[in-house]
Amino acid sequence: MTRCYNFCAGPAALPQAVLEQARDELLDWHGAGLSIMEMSHRSAEIVGIAERAEATLRELMGIGDEYAVLFLQGGASTQFAAVPLNLLGENGTADYVNTGQWSKKAIAEGKRFGSVNVAASSEDTNFTTIPPRDTWKLSADAAYLHYTPNETIGGVEYFWVPEATAPLVVDMSSTILSRPINVADYGVIYAGAQKNIGPAGLTLVIVRRDLLGRAVSQCPAMLNWKTAADNDSMYNTPPTYALYLAGLVFEWLKAQGGLEAIGAINRRKAEKLYAAIDNSAFYANPVEVPSRSLMNVPFTLADDSLDKVFLAEAEQAGLLNLKGHRSVGGMRASIYNAVGEDAVDALIAFMQDFEQRNG
Repeated sequence: MTRCYNFCAGPAALPQAVLEQARDELLDWHGAGLSIMEMSHRSAEIVGIAERAEATLRELMGIGDEYAVLFLQGGASTQFAAVPLNLLGENGTADYVNTGQWSKKAIAEGKRFGSVNVAASSEDTNFTTIPPRDTWKLSADAAYLHYTPNETIGGVEYFWVPEATAPLVVDMSSTILSRPINVADYGVIYAGAQKNIGPAGLTLVIVRRDLLGRAVSQCPAMLNWKTAADNDSMYNTPPTYALYLAGLVFEWLKAQGGLEAIGAINRRKAEKLYAAIDNSAFYANPVEVPSRSLMNVPFTLADDSLDKVFLAEAEQAGLLNLKGHRSVGGMRASIYNAVGEDAVDALIAFMQDFEQRNG
């Protein structure tokens, strides 16, 4: 068996150690005589797995008791609707910052349920920048301020937390667990699992408990965070196998030294790749330097007629899923936690060889 280097933006690479453990436990989990996938979500085994996963996540991120941790379904895109349904109230207003495609989708969904004020946007720079905080036009009575700390498609990342009186609500799908953060800075953190948490199908919501119980009466039970919190994320059958794998990923992260250690590795990986791009006349990255993502690195070739050749040869070299998003083109290397430094080194070596032959 040969495993390639996977630079997919999501579903993304998983740690090989996690996959190997899951393989070994697939048919008979800890002598139970059946697979995790076959167990009742009400069983002591699954409840224990969920409790351990939550405890490890709380330890990794420093999540206090004043926050509820919810393991849900539907992806971050479902939370685009759940956020206003839970927080906006009747005839409320919410502030949003637009820094890319995922921000735009959150804004469009928010407008279905109330008044949305786009406080700032970087659309005029083709989403290659983050609007300076002093240009934001916030509402005086906003129920919350929503922004996307890392835009997966455009490769733009915040390395600062905006000051605001309203609770901060953030879609951290592509940056969660990549480096330490102060959870207390936020009212709500939500994330699809398929980048740094586990396989697709699981969604994480970390919500400050004082924000629970504010949902409008029309909010469906499955989107009501208080319903999920009151039922320990088991109001219905959760994605049990995805939750099990997420727990293994949390343990793997802990074994790597936690978020301080993984953050240092991620910064080193990104700095290597950006240096290779910047020191070349053949490759280019469009994002302003202070806002360059550590997780998603888009780049273009000087001659875009070579894009298909680059991708074909990269795949032959075992470097997979480097095609940029259809909305922006070019290339994109997503270098999440499970993408090792060796993968980045292999990509850089290939890029340099391709430039020598085609530049």
